[in-house]
Amino acid sequence: MTGKMSRYYNGPVSDHFDGERFFDPHGVRPRDRRDLFRWFIDRRWRGTRAKWPTWAPSPFADHPPPRVEGAALRIAYVGHASFLIQTAGLNILLDPVWSKRASPFRFLGPQRVNDPGIAFADLPPIDVVLVSHGHYDHLDVATLSKLAVAHRPRVIAPLGNDTIMRNHDPAIAAEGYDWQHRIDLGSAAVTLVPTRHWSARSLSDRNMSLWASFVIEAPCGRIYFVGDSGYGDGHNFGDVRKRHGPLKLAILPIGAYEPRWFMRDQHMNPAEAVQAFIDCGAEFAIAHHYGTFQLTDEAIDAPAIALAEALQAAKIPADRFRALRPGEVWQL
Repeated sequence: MTGKMSRYYNGPVSDHFDGERFFDPHGVRPRDRRDLFRWFIDRRWRGTRAKWPTWAPSPFADHPPPRVEGAALRIAYVGHASFLIQTAGLNILLDPVWSKRASPFRFLGPQRVNDPGIAFADLPPIDVVLVSHGHYDHLDVATLSKLAVAHRPRVIAPLGNDTIMRNHDPAIAAEGYDWQHRIDLGSAAVTLVPTRHWSARSLSDRNMSLWASFVIEAPCGRIYFVGDSGYGDGHNFGDVRKRHGPLKLAILPIGAYEPRWFMRDQHMNPAEAVQAFIDCGAEFAIAHHYGTFQLTDEAIDAPAIALAEALQAAKIPADRFRALRPGEVWQL
């Protein structure tokens, strides 16, 4: 034990918490500032960062129904890592970000190049929000505050992220849980599962909040949502298959992966996402984490192109692993 206390969580030492910071017992430490400086130098002097368009609107805009009942499943892609899941009479948002920037600043940081696929005013009554971790492109406190006012949903997140939310706005009904904790949602349930990533909101709070993926159990089947993850040796995906399979759907990140020397331990590339799809054994998959915020060096269309190539190489039909545009809908 370090003798220090986490800024966001006060709990017992475990196999992934040392009393101050969380860690991945099967992973590696996040890149340090020297690596970040090297990446920035490469961008500046080698021109490694692809130029994205200033604005790349989606041709789609969704107007979801109030509810979807029973075993029917409707999933709308909002953009980046944000989705609306409607099933079993529940409306569930994943990593909701409606802000213009994925940043602690209103005037600086990655800016969205397309509107959310659902206008905030067009959202149906939101019952539950799942937030995978504390990075700004996944935990958007401004959006969570708006949701608290308009919908008063339960907000379920890994340990410590609940403190981040309540520190910003006590009205956010945030609940923090550890890996492998199962939460009853009434007509569904959700379990937090390990993922290969890390967390930070500033330069001084690295890994003081936990990160997780989610397995949602519903009458339609089990849905595996991975907010951010490196592939590593793939054991997390195989473990979910063993513990929670069979899976109907996996929602997997495919973007923000270049340069590989910097990103490989925290973000999968499309080929790794296809392997994760195979490993977890899901029947279908939906891609995310691309095309809205430029976080890394690849071109805006590179993830979708590479996904199509990886699926072809693995002899997997393209309709089993879809890359949607904001506002597009996937249904069962």
